[in-house]
Amino acid sequence: MKNFFGLMLIVIIAVACAATGGQSDSISQQRKWEEARISHYRFELRIVCYCPFRGRMPLQIEVLDGQMVSMKDAHGVIITKTDAHFEYFDRYATMDRLFSVLEAHQGGKADRVTAKFHPVYGFPEQIYIDRIKGAADDELRFVISGFEQLP
Repeated sequence: MKNFFGLMLIVIIAVACAATGGQSDSISQQRKWEEARISHYRFELRIVCYCPFRGRMPLQIEVLDGQMVSMKDAHGVIITKTDAHFEYFDRYATMDRLFSVLEAHQGGKADRVTAKFHPVYGFPEQIYIDRIKGAADDELRFVISGFEQLP
């Protein structure tokens, strides 16, 4: 009976670690993304935070050879470099940049970081960052959906 409870504890810990997407999981998922060699893709990015641009979400982003080539807000407005939020949006505008954000925050910049990854391609489908445990309005969530590989 004692062995059964020990085994159950190990299973629970393993499931909890997998669900939170720890740093080693992020590295293996990033490797999966890189091995897929997808050079042209489109996706929707919803940045969930207490930010003035919430009504513009989700963003529709197209990426070619690791560079963002187009970005539109939820109303179909093209976001250019002259947009007040361009620099903020641009830092999350590719899968590689999202992996970099995840890695930086997992490295100690946040109190809590969780992620969920696409089962086939390995890119993050959700990232949750709580920079300061117990502080209000500092949480940041990214939801990636509508991924489409383009020719």
